[in-house]
Amino acid sequence: MIALDAEDAVAAARGGADRLELVTDMAADGLTPSRETFARVRAAVDVPLRVMLRLSDGFTVNGAGAARRPAGGGDAVGVDALVAAARALRAEGAEEFVLGFLDADGLPDLVTVERLLAELAGCRWTFHRAIDHAADRAALRGRLADLPGLDTYLTAGSPAGVAEGIPTLRAEAAAAARGEPGYGPRLLVGGGLRLSHVPTLLAAGLSAFHIGGAARSGGWAGRVSVDAVREWRAAVDAEQSAEAAR
Repeated sequence: MIALDAEDAVAAARGGADRLELVTDMAADGLTPSRETFARVRAAVDVPLRVMLRLSDGFTVNGAGAARRPAGGGDAVGVDALVAAARALRAEGAEEFVLGFLDADGLPDLVTVERLLAELAGCRWTFHRAIDHAADRAALRGRLADLPGLDTYLTAGSPAGVAEGIPTLRAEAAAAARGEPGYGPRLLVGGGLRLSHVPTLLAAGLSAFHIGGAARSGGWAGRVSVDAVREWRAAVDAEQSAEAAR
């Protein structure tokens, strides 16, 4: 689940969250936190912690629309700033990351991604919901398939959220079960996820779930609620047990 600071992280861990994504500025859908924030969170909890690498809103390096970006990848200034942020976080001890950028054709911006991966050697990482805005999800997977460290896609299955994306999520879970090329990374479902979606997703073979505002009282202005996280943890565990018994 999403944490913005150490207080969030502690509450999430107390509620039973077993992985965290650290970001700042959810008004921009989550940007890179400061090195100091990462250090405080890492000192406060020992659950797996992935750090967002994105410096502006959107799925391009500078947050501009894809039509304003060259097909070859991100501009040098924007990529240099991302690389510097990644280097600083690595120096602070970060070992897991979240990133993902598209080019003007709606395909992965490999110029940017590969420059970042040069800084993240040995690290595991998630390609985030940029996949939901890609021109061709299968083509995107094919282009990313051989990149080192990629072990997760964070996806709702649709730009509109999980409610609209369930058919795509089912199809991709089935492709993963068949061992199709490009479908090895885990699917982490998030983006408008509700508890009512969980039974359907579990039945389709999806078992990793990602929440943010759903665990807060009062939306993003509020703090993470330990009770809300516990409710999600208990519900997911109960549904997993029921699914295993069927």
